[in-house]
Amino acid sequence: MFRRKFVQLIGAGSLTGIPTLGAIGTHTVKYRVKGFSCVTCAVGLDAMLQKQKGVASSRSSYPDGLVVVKFDPKEITDASLRTFIADMGFTVEEVHAD
Repeated sequence: MFRRKFVQLIGAGSLTGIPTLGAIGTHTVKYRVKGFSCVTCAVGLDAMLQKQKGVASSRSSYPDGLVVVKFDPKEITDASLRTFIADMGFTVEEVHAD
C-alpha cells in the first residue's frame, strides 16, 4: 500500500512546489520508525509527510529508522503525524530527548 501511494505521488509530479513553513512557530519531533525495508521507504515517507498540511520538513534515515519532522502545531498535531506514519504501515514511537 505504501509503495503504491508513493508511486502515485511521484507519477503525479506533485513533489515540486511543496510548501514549507518558516522556522517561527514550528516544533520538531523525532520518531523511531520500524518497517523501513529500503531507502525508498524513508524517501517515500518524507515525500508523503511533506504533503501534509502543516509539515515544514521531514528527514528520514533508512538504516537508523529515525524520522525528524518539523511542523506547525496549529496545523497538525504530533498524534496526527504518528497516526499518519502508522497508517502507512510502519510502527512509530517518539524518541525522547535525554
